[in-house]
Amino acid sequence: MIDIARVRAETPSCGKVIHFNNAGAALQPRPELDAVLGHLRLEAEIGGYEAADRAEAALEDVYGSIARLINGAPDEIALVENATRAWDMAFYSLKLGRGDRILTARAEYASNVIAFLQIAERSGAEIVVVPNDEAGALSVAALERLVDSRVKLIAVTHVPTNGGLVNPAAAIGRVARRHGIPYLLDACQSVGQMPVDVAEIQCDMLSATGRKFLRGPRGTGFLWVRRAMIEKLEPPFLDLHAATWTGPDRYEIRKDARRFENWESYIAGRLGLGAAAEYALAIGLEAIWARVRTLAETLRRALGEIPGVAVCDLGRERCGIVTFTTEGVSAAELCQYLAAADINAKTSSIFSTRYDMTARGIDLLLRASVHYYNTEDEIGRFCEVVRERVQSK
Repeated sequence: MIDIARVRAETPSCGKVIHFNNAGAALQPRPELDAVLGHLRLEAEIGGYEAADRAEAALEDVYGSIARLINGAPDEIALVENATRAWDMAFYSLKLGRGDRILTARAEYASNVIAFLQIAERSGAEIVVVPNDEAGALSVAALERLVDSRVKLIAVTHVPTNGGLVNPAAAIGRVARRHGIPYLLDACQSVGQMPVDVAEIQCDMLSATGRKFLRGPRGTGFLWVRRAMIEKLEPPFLDLHAATWTGPDRYEIRKDARRFENWESYIAGRLGLGAAAEYALAIGLEAIWARVRTLAETLRRALGEIPGVAVCDLGRERCGIVTFTTEGVSAAELCQYLAAADINAKTSSIFSTRYDMTARGIDLLLRASVHYYNTEDEIGRFCEVVRERVQSK
């Protein structure tokens, strides 16, 4: 059981807003905030380089914290600016050629698809969207049928930005491993709200952010790369941190995952990321996941009882992201109405998940994403305000 009173007391903003935008950026707990502010103060007092030297041991510990969070190893972790940069460093390290195929999901995120399109244009590689199953998740059976010698990458978003769907990451991993195909998992929305075990999933590369359900600072993220895969991937760019200049015309790339990093970084943010990981580990990912699912299903049921509201989440397994539309009131207008009542939510548009939303005939959704520090009373208040606006149209 989670001590909700304690975690809310350790989250300064809980008393000021109802925060249902955890899929955007979650509220930061006090230990994470203290880690960031403490280092920023130290930089102001003694200098940036000098503060980094003092924090060297603590910075090394961050790799261990992230590794424990996903059941990886510290040397398989790279700390980078955000999930997109982490994903890009893995994807652009792959060598794809004409006729090579990338298999991806219908709910794939826009930034990832844009990268696919760029590489397809440059190299002649092809993008193949795997059909959904009857519940709306990626069909593992269809994935298996599409696998052949041309497939050089399976790249899937674990939890899409535009709904509660959880794609079957471990089942996808079994297909990838059986056929020896590299598997890149975008875990941006899943790390921090559910257990994510890279050994169980059997992915080769995983990208994630700090700011969402992990409750870390903005401007932080990480990439995990399976040890056996690291030296097969040459990063798209290098610097004196990722590689060593060994002679006038020679250099040597690092052997560990830090080859995907660069020298300059947000030191305070990294310390905050480590504190956020330790905070989640102390509470327990199983406990977090159980509460998030309970709150989200409570919210879905309550919204479904409001005339004019249609919940739009797909999948047999669903997470803390709840999306819906309302008759006569646009998602953007409702989002502003909620904000005026000190309730944070967010819209999700076709521009972020065009494959999926085009197929469903949806342009814009209202996205309410709960986390373990939210309460049933907050869900009641949220639905009260939604009902009030919909019925006043």
